[in-house]
Amino acid sequence: MTRPTCRACGAVLTRTVCDLGLSPLANAYVGAEHRHRGEVFHPLHAHVCDACWLVQLEAFESPEAIFSDYAYFSGFSAGWLRHAEDYVAAMVARFGLGPDSHVVEVASNDGTLLQYVVARGIPVLGVEPAANVARAAVARGVPTEVAFFGRDTGRRLAQSGHRADLTAANNVLAHVPDIHDFVAGFSEILKPEGVATFEFPHLLRMIESRQFDTIYHEHFSYLSLGVVIGLLRQHGLRVFDVEEWPTHGGSLRVFACREAAAHEPTPALERVVLSEWAANLFDPSGYEGFGRAVADIKCAALRFLIEERAAGRKVCAYGAAAKGNTFLNYCGIGPELVQAVADRSPHKQGTWLPGSRIPVVSPDALLALRPDTVLILPWNLKDEIAGEMAAIRAWGGRFAVAIPELTVF
Repeated sequence: MTRPTCRACGAVLTRTVCDLGLSPLANAYVGAEHRHRGEVFHPLHAHVCDACWLVQLEAFESPEAIFSDYAYFSGFSAGWLRHAEDYVAAMVARFGLGPDSHVVEVASNDGTLLQYVVARGIPVLGVEPAANVARAAVARGVPTEVAFFGRDTGRRLAQSGHRADLTAANNVLAHVPDIHDFVAGFSEILKPEGVATFEFPHLLRMIESRQFDTIYHEHFSYLSLGVVIGLLRQHGLRVFDVEEWPTHGGSLRVFACREAAAHEPTPALERVVLSEWAANLFDPSGYEGFGRAVADIKCAALRFLIEERAAGRKVCAYGAAAKGNTFLNYCGIGPELVQAVADRSPHKQGTWLPGSRIPVVSPDALLALRPDTVLILPWNLKDEIAGEMAAIRAWGGRFAVAIPELTVF
């Protein structure tokens, strides 16, 4: 049997972080026309490279198969809207962006972030591989190129007048199987003093808080600052700052520029890298016990849901998010334990979750079911969701999350 190799350095992968069994693509929501057909399940097995310490999955599907027609629209999260608007305000102030600047967002989705740049009169371009999502961006006035980003796309855009003072790449660095080609694109498109920002869930937080539901096939890599610094350096890019954010359970925003650019490094770099060394992310011991902790979460969740069913209590869920699909499929939870899941996105309503086949309904439809318990699947948004769905308290309903540990509130 041929062992997988590291997408960053080519070393053979032999060390397991956790094995979540078989699972369908987390964003492959099932429409009515396919409800009675089978699905393809792939291994969901995270490895860590003993040579460069990149945590990763094997690539079982191409980016074209996963992202060309995508179910995730970022504009339906109130929290992400605030995050995007705050990001734009901070970048404009810090780097003096104005009408003569140019901002390019890679994986720009439905234009949620760039709409705030457009509102300031700054020229923009979105680069988005999912044509269905890109149409939503264009409809809100955000010029968008339908393309996968990489060296060739970056060079083509630079040659056509899209050299960037700022590039944003939020929650996409983990989504690319050819991570070197992707990073090389930023070397092509940045102006000499241009800045590239990358946001991604921090591997350190995933390990510390047992966030195994962050693992799904669309996330090819799980990133530490130390690994990203080395990766960018190979393509002539220098990391000069990092910020820690609570988004997605704990994320990093990394700032990079060309090697010769004038941006001075900040003390935050050393602080975050030292915290990664202290957590043994560059040593096998940092990953021991993670798989067992994940299994403990599964067992606790199943015990709770079985007890709810035995007591005659109705359980529904909120948030038809990719991370929820990892959780439900790993735990083997279906409609017998969770009757329905609510989501604000009309693009998901009326579908069934991949694998578990739990029906997706609107928040109002979920309230009409009068659940006794609402299991919040995107636990990182539990306060926001509990506030939106506070009406369930009227009949004694309650909320629960399963990660990092089972909590009922």
